[in-house]
Amino acid sequence: MTTTDADPATLLSIAEAGQRLGLSTSALRYYETEGLMREPVARTTAGRRRYDEGDLRWIETLQRLRATGMPIREVREYAALCRAGEGNEAQRLRLLREHRARVLAELDEVNRHLGAITAKIDLYEDALRSSSA
Repeated sequence: MTTTDADPATLLSIAEAGQRLGLSTSALRYYETEGLMREPVARTTAGRRRYDEGDLRWIETLQRLRATGMPIREVREYAALCRAGEGNEAQRLRLLREHRARVLAELDEVNRHLGAITAKIDLYEDALRSSSA
C-alpha cells in the first residue's frame, strides 16, 4: 500500500507517531500485526509506515480501551467490526456497553478501597491532633 491522499507533509513516520502517542515503535507494529488497526497503515513506495491523523485517533482509542482493561481479544473484535463498516453498530455498542459496565464496577471497587484508606487517614490525623493538643 502507498501513502494516503493526505498531504505528505502531515504524515508521520513510525518514530514520530510513537513519540506523539507516547508509544514505542514496537507497540505500533504490534497493533498492526495483531489486527487492531481500523485500516492498514499507509506506506511509502519504500515500504515505510506513514501515519495520518485518523490513524493516530484510532490508536488513541486503542490505548483507552487497553488502559481501561479491555482484553486484546475484545479490542480485536471491536477493530474487526469497525473495519467491516456499517451494519454492525449494535454489536459495537454491545461490546462497548459491556466494557463500560466492567469499568464502572472496577471504579466502584476502587472508590470503596479509597474510602477505607481515607477513613484510616482521618483516624491517624485525629490521633495526631489529639496527642499534640
